[in-house]
Amino acid sequence: MVSTSILSADFGDLRQEVRRATRCGADRIHLDVMDGHFVGNISFGPAVVSSIRGATKTPFETHMMVEKPQDYISAFADAGSDIIIVHAEASGNISNALSLIHKKGALSGIAISPQTPIKVVSKYLGVIDTLLVMSVNPGFGGQKFIGSALAKISQAKELIDRIGSRATIAVDGGVDLEWGAKAALAGAGEVVAGTYAFKSRNMAKSISALKHALDASPGSKGYTK
Repeated sequence: MVSTSILSADFGDLRQEVRRATRCGADRIHLDVMDGHFVGNISFGPAVVSSIRGATKTPFETHMMVEKPQDYISAFADAGSDIIIVHAEASGNISNALSLIHKKGALSGIAISPQTPIKVVSKYLGVIDTLLVMSVNPGFGGQKFIGSALAKISQAKELIDRIGSRATIAVDGGVDLEWGAKAALAGAGEVVAGTYAFKSRNMAKSISALKHALDASPGSKGYTK
């Protein structure tokens, strides 16, 4: 799957940008929610999600880079988020947050920052739908892909296969055609594309090329240098 991050979209015409991503083949619309505390940036809240929800039927994937996700899960679910991802490094009880996400009828996910080892989230892999591996330090778009994320994806893939988890591995940050293909080879089933998608001259062509690269990668052997 290719999920397009609206953090790189034109916020002056966000509904049209969401429609454009849908027409160009995006499987999910990725919504980066930032509170200025967990990361040093502020993006948008539930009202914005609600305002663009009617622009597409494509699933909304809300990535909550917030200090206290439990305080906002219900609001984002009610606004139309289909998948809600909380950070392993956030404060509060992760199990309770995941339970609330499921109770609201959404799919759940956990994101891990580059410095966080997979073992921190291993006990949740049996209950989540998405493991989001950050390949940049969260908070700002346009960063370069951190290559060490590939080994982490491979490690997560092995663990998920071993326990029979249904979780999809997603990778977010600095994804382009080259890094997307490498992430898929390492075991990722979803890539989040921001700048690569929205800033390209031809979004449909870029997304199609990325999907082809993902489909061509076996994604089962893990990453090898």
